[in-house]
Amino acid sequence: MCNDHKKKRYGSALEHGAAHEQDHNKWSRRSFLKNLGLATGGATMLGGLPIKALGLSPLTALLSGGIEERALVIIRLAGGNDGLNTIVPIYDYSTYINNRPTVGLPQNQLINLSDAFAMPQFMQGLNPLWQEGQMKVVHGAGYPEQNLSHFRSSDIWDSASDYNVVDDSGWLGRFILNQYPNLMNDPPTVPPAIQIGNYGSILFNDEGGSSLAYSVTEPEELEQLAQSGQLYDTVNLPDCYFGEQLGFVRAVTNSTFRYAEAISDAYNGSSNSVEYEGDLGYQLSLVARMVKGNLGTKLYLVSIAGFDTHAEQEGLHPILMNEVATQVKAFFDDLGAGGRAQDVLCMTVSEFGRRLDENASGGTDHGAAAPMLLFGPGLNGNGFVGAHPSLTDLDEAENLIHTTDFRQVYATVLENWLCLDPAEVDEVLGNNFNRLDLGLDCIATSTSSPAPGSRLQAEIRYQDDGSIAIQYYLPDAGNIQLQVLDMMGRPVETLASGYQLFGNHQAVFRPSRRLPASGMYVVLLRMGNQAVSEKFAIVR
Repeated sequence: MCNDHKKKRYGSALEHGAAHEQDHNKWSRRSFLKNLGLATGGATMLGGLPIKALGLSPLTALLSGGIEERALVIIRLAGGNDGLNTIVPIYDYSTYINNRPTVGLPQNQLINLSDAFAMPQFMQGLNPLWQEGQMKVVHGAGYPEQNLSHFRSSDIWDSASDYNVVDDSGWLGRFILNQYPNLMNDPPTVPPAIQIGNYGSILFNDEGGSSLAYSVTEPEELEQLAQSGQLYDTVNLPDCYFGEQLGFVRAVTNSTFRYAEAISDAYNGSSNSVEYEGDLGYQLSLVARMVKGNLGTKLYLVSIAGFDTHAEQEGLHPILMNEVATQVKAFFDDLGAGGRAQDVLCMTVSEFGRRLDENASGGTDHGAAAPMLLFGPGLNGNGFVGAHPSLTDLDEAENLIHTTDFRQVYATVLENWLCLDPAEVDEVLGNNFNRLDLGLDCIATSTSSPAPGSRLQAEIRYQDDGSIAIQYYLPDAGNIQLQVLDMMGRPVETLASGYQLFGNHQAVFRPSRRLPASGMYVVLLRMGNQAVSEKFAIVR
């Protein structure tokens, strides 16, 4: 429990009474106003208001689907997620549980991810992604001088600005405009971004504060548009003069939704292969249909609220994280059924973490550093990135000290997933941030079965003597590298390297009696800007 309350930002804790309520009201009011502005602004701007000069850029090609079919889906955990009950530091479990006698998780309710860290059983849904090398955890994400206001800290995460700089543009808004400056005069045929349930986010805003995303405040609006190609019903109207006027207004409004047909075509050209549950599942189910329907949109934002767990956290937080875990798993199962899982990277963000110590209301107050979770086959292995914040060396407010600047994650995703030139990445983020080893690679990757003769292909065959045969096809002659990696992405053995002729080849991986250990491994074949990977198991 906190024993130095005067060091907390006033308004960040339940015990601050009216100030805390005022802080929340301000946050909620901002969300409401933003919802109105974004919904209108996105539609109006995408209807063709003037802007800026024209130039071909990497993103122009990317937005038009010319480079790859990759997409980035950001999942906002609104309210400040408790990172310590998401990834539990069992390496210092006594400190953890002593500060959290009520909300701390018993060790027999944890799933060990390593000798040092565990995941709650209520997040079991993510365990298959971890085991299959499709999940990474970035420890201690945050920024210096953490602002404990929902309002301000959300803006800092969205704008990627320093704590003392107010920037109304979002990092992905700048990403779009800086690389596709003629968005308004010559907009792409598909929305560059789709935002569902924005909670006042400025993520896709330009410098004028207008959203460049196709924004809807509720997922039902997107589904309505996707099903019919119209946001508002122009058929079922009152049989009177008022009905005629209403129909006219609705028809005009519908005409401003430039992307209605493309969204409708994608939605109706695909289907969900799994059952989703809850509001987050609903949002992800729509995103899955857009991706599987080949809409071509590269950026998505979905949200789940309720993480401001000042009270009764013991009951609330497990429900929320269980929904995140089960629905993310369902999302990738759905994408996988459509052959698109390898094209999507998911990333969680939250404006701050929670304090180490619990409060008197059975909850935790606003804190600082917290983990970011990333999901997708493109991560090429599971693992932890960065150092976990110390549980004993805290800041003056007794919060965890961040160990990873969240903008390092942004920079890495921009460069190694969305494939921007490094200089462009620095321009978008306004600074140079060290890149992280997330396992992402800006080369075409596929685990599907491409048309014979068109792309790299690899196939695993288990042999009677215990060896693993990798049969692969090269569409052209060239330099290749064929490696076996563990699920952390670490090389186990290089099977082939150097120039090879086009056509069929075979390499054999022969495990020794003891090494490598039982488990899942990946064989990765690289050639130029192409790569293909296949998983296999060793059982002893």
